[in-house]
Amino acid sequence: MKNYFITKTASQVQLELAERFREIRKSKKLSQTQLADKSGVSLGSIKRFEYTGQISLESLLKLAHLFDRLDDFDGVFKINEDLKKIEQLFNQ
Repeated sequence: MKNYFITKTASQVQLELAERFREIRKSKKLSQTQLADKSGVSLGSIKRFEYTGQISLESLLKLAHLFDRLDDFDGVFKINEDLKKIEQLFNQ
């Protein structure tokens, strides 16, 4: 029997992020317009993000900051400690 590993596409991740963001915004009882005013991100960018998942990194970080979620990005592109150890073995 073959093992199949299905990974998410970039588009799927974008849409999942947008859905989670929309849920947080609504839980805070903020309209898209209110969010635009508070964050400095244009209303058009917020609408596009919530419907398509597309947004600039700068705007995404502004929105994350507004919801005190910037720490969520700490693990992005971080080298895993196990990989550092393996790399050190090859450099000896």
